[in-house]
Amino acid sequence: MTKADLIEEVSRVVEMTRKDSEVIVETIFESIVKALRAADKIEIRGFGSFRTRQRKPRVGRNPKTGARVEVPSKKVPYFKPSKELKDLINASRAAEVSAPAPVTQHQS
Repeated sequence: MTKADLIEEVSRVVEMTRKDSEVIVETIFESIVKALRAADKIEIRGFGSFRTRQRKPRVGRNPKTGARVEVPSKKVPYFKPSKELKDLINASRAAEVSAPAPVTQHQS
């Protein structure tokens, strides 16, 4: 699903204009980015949490030349899904797995 698909879905479900839906989706994303930049944690109950993690400096390699490259420390965004989200995803898979396979008739 792309951001455009998400905007379209919000517009359809809430029955508002696409422009208004776009403002809502953009505002949510901007709020998440702003909180992460401030090193805040975002927790959405039943969905998951967003936070930043600090990566240590390391020595990497340039894939073209094989030369050693110093990679500085940096912050990276991290998403941790909630137990409820994991259960919902796995419940749909369990239903697919446990569903009987369709019976096909062979013509003789």
